[in-house]
Amino acid sequence: MISKRPRSLSQTREACTPCARPPSHAHTLRFLSVGAAFTVLGLMLAACSSIGPGTVPRDRIDYVNALSDSWKNQMLLNIVRLRYADAPTFMDISSVIAAYTMQGSAQAGGAAALGASGPATGTASLGVGAGYNDRPTISYTPLSGVKFAKSLLEPIPPAAIFSLIAAGYPAKFVLPVTVRALNGIYNRSMAGGERRPSDPEFYPLVEAFQRIQLSRAFNLRIDKREDEAVAIATFAPRLDPEVQRDIEFVRKTLNLKSENGEVLLNNSALQQSPNELAVLSRSMIEIMSELSSDIEVPAEDASDGRTYATPEPPANASPYDQPRVRIHSGSSPPGDAFTSARYRDHWYWVSDQDFDSKRSLTFLLLFFSLAETGVVPEAPVLTIPVQ
Repeated sequence: MISKRPRSLSQTREACTPCARPPSHAHTLRFLSVGAAFTVLGLMLAACSSIGPGTVPRDRIDYVNALSDSWKNQMLLNIVRLRYADAPTFMDISSVIAAYTMQGSAQAGGAAALGASGPATGTASLGVGAGYNDRPTISYTPLSGVKFAKSLLEPIPPAAIFSLIAAGYPAKFVLPVTVRALNGIYNRSMAGGERRPSDPEFYPLVEAFQRIQLSRAFNLRIDKREDEAVAIATFAPRLDPEVQRDIEFVRKTLNLKSENGEVLLNNSALQQSPNELAVLSRSMIEIMSELSSDIEVPAEDASDGRTYATPEPPANASPYDQPRVRIHSGSSPPGDAFTSARYRDHWYWVSDQDFDSKRSLTFLLLFFSLAETGVVPEAPVLTIPVQ
């Protein structure tokens, strides 16, 4: 008879190897803790890299486009307001500050308990948070007081006008818009719906200046005389016969006798010396009033007395007598308008297919700057601090 002894307790425990047990919750908690640690590390590394450089290309373009569109809308609206005898109002943007803040956070936690007679139990938690703030600060300055009078009421300096021509801006556009008279020869004018035609010599003078400009025979310099800046226009001495005929036409028509080829520019209505070109220039408010006279206002506004009817061009109209900025009106602007503005119950706009009108409206910003200072001022400061 063979008898079997029972195995000892130690032998029984050896048979139950650890590999035979299923994974406990403690393993899971350790795995989650390691994952959370890597997540926090990733957020810390991301926070070390700056978000500022990436915002510069986008913000610069976006703010430039917004400022440009806003200026065009403001200028168009003020031209319309003048047509209705309403006071123009300008609001300058002095500074733009765009501040960005990005924040990130992560949390991880866990707890485990080993029961006396049952399986291990535990809990785990993992949280990730992020925040992004965009706080632009835009400063507006109403145009008023001395600055308003200087920008809108004072005539554009003659030196600034002819500096534009010397810099390459078309004389056939600059002179008809900014000049009222040259040595007593008057440009056309519109005041309150009353049209005054130009003197017969004015438009031929503009054409002659344009051809002289294209021939590169015209130059301008600024000299100091008795603590004052004096603009001196000069013509090249040796020219082609056609250009020479244009210069002789200008000299004869304006009664100019230059000294060493030099002609002094002066802001005056009448010539005071033989070598002086008296330029009676317009102010910005006068230029805007001229442009407002050609607005295609609703017929009912004219019949009700809210404004005057748009005058028809003369039968023998020159191309210079056509509207320099064609401003249309209607119940709503077209989808492809270059710029538009709402005034009372109507919309007013400039068509995007009208190149001449777009160019004229865009040049108004340059004229506005010249009327204020005689030179083009610096643009509003754009500061973009990033935190």
